[in-house]
Amino acid sequence: MKATEKLILKNKEHKFVCVGLDTDLKKIPEHLLNYNNPILEFNKRIIEATEQYAAAYKINFAFYEVLGKKGFELIEETLKLIPGDVLTIADAKRGDIGNTSEMYAKSVYEHFGFDSVTLNPYMGMDSLQPFLNYSEKLNFVLTLTSNPGSSDFERQVLNDGSYLYQKIIYSISNRNAEKNCGIVFGATNLEEIKSNISSFSDLTVLLPGVGAQGGSFEEVLKVFQTHNRENFVVNISRGLLYLSDKEDFAQRTEQEIKLLNQLANLIFSVT
Repeated sequence: MKATEKLILKNKEHKFVCVGLDTDLKKIPEHLLNYNNPILEFNKRIIEATEQYAAAYKINFAFYEVLGKKGFELIEETLKLIPGDVLTIADAKRGDIGNTSEMYAKSVYEHFGFDSVTLNPYMGMDSLQPFLNYSEKLNFVLTLTSNPGSSDFERQVLNDGSYLYQKIIYSISNRNAEKNCGIVFGATNLEEIKSNISSFSDLTVLLPGVGAQGGSFEEVLKVFQTHNRENFVVNISRGLLYLSDKEDFAQRTEQEIKLLNQLANLIFSVT
């Protein structure tokens, strides 16, 4: 099954939540520290609690790379726990010159076996092409992110009066012949989502920034529903992972994602 097909099937069930596995040893429940592999045990319980409700899982490489060799092993072991019909996203923000980018693409797609990856377009389309060559995968390119510093570069005005992030959307849309391209658009930028959604074309959208960063899951869903779009996924990390530091942490996460799905079903059932 192609990466886009996995997400489309979940979207048709009105599942739009991406569980962000930004697992931090300092934040997981203390009782898990008694296990030989606390992070893997935490991930296992979160996945078991959410696998029938999640549209995707996003593994943030930074939280694993910091652990060295063990971290890469954790990525591999965590991927084995995720059902094969659920989209997996490598949040690695790759993007480099040709042969280096080719190695990054092989790492993410051939070694680890992820369905998709986040990419940084700063070095140009040739830095992204090795990833785009994997037609069955899905490549999320950073456009307008959810951090305050997005104004430093992404909102720079070009000679034609458009913003740099709009140029990126246009360029990626024109490279989407294989339907394996997507964009990252911060959920905190609600007004910009409203004013740019018509230019998203058939690009799949990954929206981080809901929860701890202040983005509204409900408001994002309403915008996409109004424009009759379903090919998107909303990442939530801290707002799902750390709802409890007790034995019931996984149950709390399950309760929360079920509520989010109920809200999505209510919004997208409106005719």
